[in-house]
Amino acid sequence: MTGTVPDTAPDTPPESEQFMDLVARLCTAQPDLTPIQAGIIIAAEQNIARDSRTFARLLGLAHALVLREITTLCDQNHLTITKQDARTLRTFYEIV
Repeated sequence: MTGTVPDTAPDTPPESEQFMDLVARLCTAQPDLTPIQAGIIIAAEQNIARDSRTFARLLGLAHALVLREITTLCDQNHLTITKQDARTLRTFYEIV
């Protein structure tokens, strides 16, 4: 496999510089978004994370904070919740 670059698998840590650049661009384009909200959207678009636990773990954030931001994004019609674990509150979402 010398010289090949493996495809990015889902739930892998983002290339931080590229990820943060995309987050900053989205925040500039949509100033109503917080950086965490923009990160959730970019992570879903890039297939980095499509659930709250994975996003929180990969970015080192509290799960409760991520859940709050997902709720706001749903209220603003940026995301829709596709599944939620009643016990852990792990929330799966997709971009509207």
